[in-house]
Amino acid sequence: MNRRTFVRNGATALCLLPVFESPVFARLKRVAPADKPTWLLELIKGNDQQLITVRALRITDTANLAFGGLKDNDDIPNPQTTADFVRRASCAMSCPESEHYRSKALLEEIDVALKYLLKVQHFDGTLDLPATNFHSTPDTGFIVKRLTTGYSLLSKSGTPAMDGVLATFKSFLLKAGEALVVGGIHTPNHRWVVSAALAKLNTLWPDARYVARVDQWLSEHIDMDVDGQYNERSTLIYSPLTNRLLITIAKNLNKPYLLDYVRRNLAMTLHYVHPNGELVTEASGRQDKAGIGTPEGYWYAYRYIALLDKNGEMAAMCRQIEKTLLPKSIYYVDYFLDDPAIWRELPPSQPLPTNYVRAFPKSGLVRIRRGDWDSTILQANPVWLTFHKGNAILQGLRIAASFFGKGQFQTETIDKQGDTWILTQSLDGPYYQTYPPETVPADGDWEKMLRSNRKQSEIQRLQTRITIREVQRGIEATIQMTGTNNVPVALELIFRPGGNFTGVTKHPNRDNAYLVSNSGSYTVQSDTITFGPGLQQHKNVQLRGSLPAMDAPTVYLTGFTPFQHTITLT
Repeated sequence: MNRRTFVRNGATALCLLPVFESPVFARLKRVAPADKPTWLLELIKGNDQQLITVRALRITDTANLAFGGLKDNDDIPNPQTTADFVRRASCAMSCPESEHYRSKALLEEIDVALKYLLKVQHFDGTLDLPATNFHSTPDTGFIVKRLTTGYSLLSKSGTPAMDGVLATFKSFLLKAGEALVVGGIHTPNHRWVVSAALAKLNTLWPDARYVARVDQWLSEHIDMDVDGQYNERSTLIYSPLTNRLLITIAKNLNKPYLLDYVRRNLAMTLHYVHPNGELVTEASGRQDKAGIGTPEGYWYAYRYIALLDKNGEMAAMCRQIEKTLLPKSIYYVDYFLDDPAIWRELPPSQPLPTNYVRAFPKSGLVRIRRGDWDSTILQANPVWLTFHKGNAILQGLRIAASFFGKGQFQTETIDKQGDTWILTQSLDGPYYQTYPPETVPADGDWEKMLRSNRKQSEIQRLQTRITIREVQRGIEATIQMTGTNNVPVALELIFRPGGNFTGVTKHPNRDNAYLVSNSGSYTVQSDTITFGPGLQQHKNVQLRGSLPAMDAPTVYLTGFTPFQHTITLT
């Protein structure tokens, strides 16, 4: 029996009702320009150039079972790379400005690629993500939400002899829709991936089941906290993705209230930008945690809301992305081709926030920015402070003590007291007495003697308190560790590779490790971070129980408890 079934209900009648578009969307469309702006022409040109690399991944051997598909960089044929080719090729073929406009050769390549997708599509409409997920509804949704746009663009291109290709395209998408109306998900954003794909399908081929399933997912409400961040806190990947998805659902199913969530996240993200244009990622709950990246993924959403609301700050962010990140934005060309309403000229720019102190308690961080430098204070993270100054970047401060194999510092709270922020941690290191004699197992099996049943004695304690405050042109952190005496301590200043040190000495036994007794500096291009005073009371920089050293140039300050030291970063 087919494992996927769907009970049709009264929602079927919805497809017979007229749909009234909200004035929110209508006012944006009324003034859509006919001509493509310069930045979009650059995206089209870039897409043409990238197609050269993508096409090289095609499997052209007709004897190969994966003929027509595309392989990844590990030579594994897969639906994702294949669908990405179909999307890019459809964009190119739909644009008179592209060298592939109405290309017969590219149409044939799309045809065999779609037939490969149909071949690997399971009976229930799902596709696999060979790296991890199989019979995956969400990964099917990721593909459908972009290929529906590819279908629309190709169908409007006027390409000769495309009817058969469009029929194959439609068969694939409709079969995938059968999976999307019933399938499950893994993560919060998957709900909106599936919903956006269904919303796009419903625009092409209205089906009340599509709308009903979207409404089921939306009934769980949008996973946004008071900071304006989504549950996964993924500033590089899933937050910008969710913004694009919610706009797609809002537009295609006439649900303008969803745009309020997008607005809130975009406003928050303005305060997550480093002076060099990178994004704060340390609070992410996904694979982009502490990753290095820029905000091109937000461009479509910023442009959409900037035009809709006449918002000058968001317009300024758009212009910054267009000026500095256009080559990285080619991947999103289909979003812009599909929505001529956002080709319009942006409203006048307003200054972006570059001078502020903002706490984001749900995300567990405090942001301080003063022009060309900024700092982030973090909770529930072994990296508890970062400091960026232009291109010179202190990726993080970490501190650990050789305390019973568990001395890596991590605060659970950031407490503001006046003009300072307080981070704390309390640890204990007990010893254990003999096991209660009446419950000692006859076979003397240690695993059966629960440690919780033993009395503790000789309990050692270690309290850490870090006080952080802003000083002129930088940050000052005072670290106190008290309790058990003579415990070795090591403070790490972890810098991003690419710069040069002064005032430090190379560690005699470890690569990429440096010691400092006085003041030091780290320079990248014309930007310099100074730090100090240093401290060097021992050379043990990899303490038992501490995290492994990062693969980055790291300066260590070392001492013993009772430990008190103030370090300044400017």
